[in-house]
Amino acid sequence: MMKLKKLLLLGWLMLVPAAQAGLTIEITQGMEGALPIAVVPFDTGNTGAPPPQDVSGIIAADLARSGRFAPMDERDMLSRPSEPAQVRFQDWRTLGVDNLVIGKVESAGPARYRIQFRLFDVYRGRQITGHSIPAPARQLRQAAHRIADIIYEKLTGEPGAFATHIAYVEAGKRGGHQEYRLELADSDGFNARNLLKSSEPLMSPAWAPDGQRIAYVSFEGRRASIFVQDIRSGQRRKVAGFEGINGAPAWSPDGKYLALTLSRDGNPEIYSLRLADGRLVRLTHGPSIDTEPVWSPDGRSIVFTSDRGGSPQLYMMPAGGGPARRLTFEGNYNASADFSPDGRSLALVNGADGRYRIATLELGSGLFRVLSDGVLDESPSYAPNGSMILYATEAGHRGVLAAVSADGRFRQRFSVQRGDVREPAWSPVIRR
Repeated sequence: MMKLKKLLLLGWLMLVPAAQAGLTIEITQGMEGALPIAVVPFDTGNTGAPPPQDVSGIIAADLARSGRFAPMDERDMLSRPSEPAQVRFQDWRTLGVDNLVIGKVESAGPARYRIQFRLFDVYRGRQITGHSIPAPARQLRQAAHRIADIIYEKLTGEPGAFATHIAYVEAGKRGGHQEYRLELADSDGFNARNLLKSSEPLMSPAWAPDGQRIAYVSFEGRRASIFVQDIRSGQRRKVAGFEGINGAPAWSPDGKYLALTLSRDGNPEIYSLRLADGRLVRLTHGPSIDTEPVWSPDGRSIVFTSDRGGSPQLYMMPAGGGPARRLTFEGNYNASADFSPDGRSLALVNGADGRYRIATLELGSGLFRVLSDGVLDESPSYAPNGSMILYATEAGHRGVLAAVSADGRFRQRFSVQRGDVREPAWSPVIRR
């Protein structure tokens, strides 16, 4: 049964044209108990030429890769309704479907469309929700992601994260020379576009809370510096280029500050940088290496990695600096923390027995759970709804991205046709 569900999920992902994908997704572990749903191919009868995107296919693929839903193969559907009057609920009950999505994509002018969809509870025989969403042709895929978010939230009670983006660093040989590329893509790996190319390493991309800017570390000029770049305009500015280490930028929840690691005073320490005027405040003091800061969602605390206890572990201190409390004790290595959106848990890299895997720590209870099963898993980043954790790993001697559900039950892997992919960061929900 598990193998069949994995094949169905992979089948839905393969229905979406792969030519547009920057990253290819493979489901590596399915989830028992995924909810059966039917997303009927949307009617496109009045559009003339088919729309440039398969809207219903994108919706189904989104729901499948969440791990929470098992979309029906359209070849098993007894009918393909697009209007409520055409729905025969008994047919769908016979097929064992809990919920049904129908819709149509209509022309709304040159290169413009209107998507109408309805979500039904099959067993109660009633509509749960329905919307009409306008979209230009170039934004049909994003509109489909928004619809998937609506469906996901209606059926789970939790916000969706399909209409979000991921940033990552791709490294490989181009024209015989090493090249590093900071890439942005939709959460499903499609619509990849380049933000920056460099012959020197790029590291640690971090989204601003408004989703309009990215901070990152660049080694251009063979020296580490931290930049903040506007995503739409491409304009960027150097915000830290001191002697020694300039690394690990992390945004405050209000977007006014960066926490970062500097060795300008001789030892790697955590600093706070006010972006408006460049004012620096040193937050840690001591002979140890303090690095990888991350702000809590409420802005009151900073978690960071330090070897002050003899090995890399996670510590928490007030956002303005002060006494730090050790958080992790499992294994001999715990680092690279990321807060869950609700601030209740941390994703992190746990090292034990020569393996580095993704784990979570519940801050209230202290519950520690290892989620991944790789040898060198790193750079965890929570989805903005907290449902999944994106991270970097290795497969076939190449760097790839992977994601695991917050409960460890569902896994998927992202890869590119060539080169290595590293340093993932999941965007916040971007309000337009």
